[in-house]
Amino acid sequence: MLKNLFKKNEAIKDITILAPVSGELIGLEKVPDPVFAEKMMGDGIAIDPSIGEIFSPVNGKIIQLFPTKHAIGIEAENGAEILIHVGLDTVNLNGEGFTAHVEEGKKVKQGDHLLSFNLEMIRERATGTIIPIIITNTDAFSSIKAENKKQVMAGKDAILLVNK
Repeated sequence: MLKNLFKKNEAIKDITILAPVSGELIGLEKVPDPVFAEKMMGDGIAIDPSIGEIFSPVNGKIIQLFPTKHAIGIEAENGAEILIHVGLDTVNLNGEGFTAHVEEGKKVKQGDHLLSFNLEMIRERATGTIIPIIITNTDAFSSIKAENKKQVMAGKDAILLVNK
């Protein structure tokens, strides 16, 4: 009991964000949507997916699941708020082709299955398949560093280093 009294309370400051989906890593500035490319929502990176499955890139909690299931927000253990936006203009699909495997408020571990989506449908009916991964509260961190890789595997490869 007393050992906890003298234990330092060390909050998690730095985290490594793993790829939430397998595919080709793309710099955010190359995303063909100014909201993401100009970092209006925050800093991050993007992935052109090769599969239709999204996995949790961090340990944390689901803070937002859009009704259309095209985007999901996760709060990481260090407070980073991560937005995973599946495709471009996919909100217009009104949830068609998307299946959520979590709900708001649920705690998740790195690698937990979050969403499934029909990649072919997105190719045919949306503006693009690219998945931006954004730290929406960028100002709360001293640095956000993107990894320099070409291909990434979901749950295996680091894509961002976020330092408090």
